[in-house]
Amino acid sequence: MHTRPLGRTGIQVSTFTLGTMMFGPYGNPDADECVRIVHRALDQGINTIDTADVYGGDGESERILGKALRGRRDDVVLATKFNGPMGGDPNRRGSSRRWVTEAVEGSLRRLGVDHVDLYQVHHPDPDTDVEETLSALTDLMRAGKVRAIGHSNLPPSEIVEAQWVAERRNLARFRSEQPHYSVLNRGVEREILPVCERYGLGVLVWSPLSMGLLSGRIRRGNGEQPSAGRLHWVPKHLTDERKLDAVEALAALAEEASLSLPRLALGFVTAHPAVTSAIIGPRTPDQLDGLLAGAGTVLGADVLDRIDEIVAPGTDLGPVDVEHVPPAVANPALRRRA
Repeated sequence: MHTRPLGRTGIQVSTFTLGTMMFGPYGNPDADECVRIVHRALDQGINTIDTADVYGGDGESERILGKALRGRRDDVVLATKFNGPMGGDPNRRGSSRRWVTEAVEGSLRRLGVDHVDLYQVHHPDPDTDVEETLSALTDLMRAGKVRAIGHSNLPPSEIVEAQWVAERRNLARFRSEQPHYSVLNRGVEREILPVCERYGLGVLVWSPLSMGLLSGRIRRGNGEQPSAGRLHWVPKHLTDERKLDAVEALAALAEEASLSLPRLALGFVTAHPAVTSAIIGPRTPDQLDGLLAGAGTVLGADVLDRIDEIVAPGTDLGPVDVEHVPPAVANPALRRRA
């Protein structure tokens, strides 16, 4: 397992990051097995773990991870996220100073640590000025509770705006972005990844296996339906003909290259020069072992060229259901004169 610099923070992170969205009742409810997954990942050279306060419902993923990190905290670059709803109170979500300062305390308590290495805004918050959020995060860094800050799912215009605001207001800069990137969803190649390179941001990509479609288990006509894991949240994946066509073509290419489909998919995202680390989110120890087998996979130019022929650079073959949708796209009233 190699390491790469997380932007210009000086922090070195493994090329695979362990994602913990599957820890808890919505993925793997066996907390002890989840702990074993964490220990196995660390033993195999992963040094970066990503979670969020909303994972597992009411912080359960963070609690499980905190149990797993007892005695091993110093070995880990620990990243978590805030912004999603933590209950029905409208003020227990978003990116306001009021919530940021409360959310971090909850995460630290659940994780059983006194600081996190990377604290990330989970989604854009159109109701909060970015200066408000950056000011609160800067104070957390000065208090020693956060080492670096980042964001997730931000459009390129907001990435640039945040950098400008930090410079003009002498606030801490966001140092990383966490976008969705896979062979089936390459839209971030158009602007997001180039913008991250321009500003020296680390990039931790989520769902490089496209919510399980590139796991090798879901193929056209095999009749398999997901009973657990991510795919039950994104059922449209299973009937998207463009994606299913691409999966078949990619599976054939992987077999020709003597690779599994997941190894091809992981090798693809880590080949991009802007990508720092690929987040893998195993639900079971066996899934982890299968994904770790792809560590260090380097795809030749011929294979990458063939991938470009199957899914053109900068192309999204349909959205992922859990991706952030801008308000002006989701709400018809914002696109029409009253």
